[in-house]
Amino acid sequence: MGFLARSILVISTLLIAVLYQKYRHLTTPGSVPTIELQEYWGAGDAEKYTELRDVVPFELNYEEKVIDTLKEKLANFPNLPQPLEGAAFQYGFNAHRLREIVDYWTSDYLKRWTERQSYLNQYPQFKTQIQGLEIHFLHVKPKNVRNPKRILPLLMLHGWPGSVREFYEIVPKLTTRSDEKEYVFEVIVPSLPGYGFSEGTVKQGLSPAKIAVIMRNLMARLGFKKYYVHGGDWGAIVGNLIATFFQSEVLGFHSTMCTNSAPMATVKTIIGSVAPKFIVGEEYVSHYYPLTEKFKLMLTETGYMHIQATKPDTIGTALTGNPIGLAAYILEKFSTWTNPAFRDLPDGGLEKYFTLDTLLDNIMIYYLTDSITTSQRLYSEAFNVRELTKDYDRIPAHIPTACAKFRYELFQQTDWALQDHFRNIIQSNHYDNGGHFVAIQFPDILYTDIVQFVNRLYRREDQY
Repeated sequence: MGFLARSILVISTLLIAVLYQKYRHLTTPGSVPTIELQEYWGAGDAEKYTELRDVVPFELNYEEKVIDTLKEKLANFPNLPQPLEGAAFQYGFNAHRLREIVDYWTSDYLKRWTERQSYLNQYPQFKTQIQGLEIHFLHVKPKNVRNPKRILPLLMLHGWPGSVREFYEIVPKLTTRSDEKEYVFEVIVPSLPGYGFSEGTVKQGLSPAKIAVIMRNLMARLGFKKYYVHGGDWGAIVGNLIATFFQSEVLGFHSTMCTNSAPMATVKTIIGSVAPKFIVGEEYVSHYYPLTEKFKLMLTETGYMHIQATKPDTIGTALTGNPIGLAAYILEKFSTWTNPAFRDLPDGGLEKYFTLDTLLDNIMIYYLTDSITTSQRLYSEAFNVRELTKDYDRIPAHIPTACAKFRYELFQQTDWALQDHFRNIIQSNHYDNGGHFVAIQFPDILYTDIVQFVNRLYRREDQY
């Protein structure tokens, strides 16, 4: 054998060995890390902190002068440039539409603020200290249910730019007895740390994994040893991590945005694009492919993510105390994340599925609490080398999992890509409509999907 042939053989062998080792590394399951359950996130020194374990009732109660100040700010509408001729929402939030919404906010919504505040106070709300932070949550118990085995705890987690307001329509369906289920849910809906009425940390490093521990500790504080988890957006990420770290506690995980960020999931997604009909039913291919179209959508819709992952305090400064800018920034997401085609509508399609009262309730939570900056910092804490290299999705999650896949959700993965992490997907339903905020958009459909999932598990003896 000649020198060149031997060299090629040696190099080829080395290359195959390297690729094999890389494959072994990518496919080797990870293990659950040691979880620090009492890591301190409050101000000052942890040694000087004594946690108050009391669960204290909470209600919104804003003085009239706060609302009067808001009215003054809304009356000072900026001299915005006119939208370009023929442009709807393609360049961002349409200034004409923004003016209409601000006029409604001032002339109608705020005149009924007492009514809206009562609406937001309709469910029992509480605060308690967890790991140095004051955590806010709704806690809605079913009424007139005598058998405790018929009451199932359900932790529901929101995302950005949402809030606990996302679940107001679905809560009464979950907590009320009905023919399609033998049980009712006891629903706990926390505001994530730094969102709405939950305190934000002053320390660096409060990542989704750390928030997962706080949320688990909240459930423990309330006396729940086993419970179900539902989440979308950041709630999906945090819920996934709860279900990964605390598998003996989570009865089942339901999500509208199931994701697996492990490298093999990306490889499988790319492979699936070559022959998608072999990976998923033909009628569902458009949920995932073609990848070029999905990539274009992500490029169009995730500019905010780069800003918030790198300079959250800068954009937060521009939005804090600026209700008009805050409304444009947040409501744009409720337009195009519900359906990207809404970019071509002069009104952004905002009232096709949402009422202005619902949308403004959510804006008011961010405005009144000055929480836009602290909410955006979560992106910086999640998308950094320190956090991404932990590769939590390589840890097998064996808990029963359900993935509700709505047509216009920002990001979707096939079950084939998900299953290396979620080892027990027992339900995967596709829907021809629906976007990122389905708890508000289609509460009946989401409710039915959750119940269908839990019905599969309710009769199992190991649930008790």
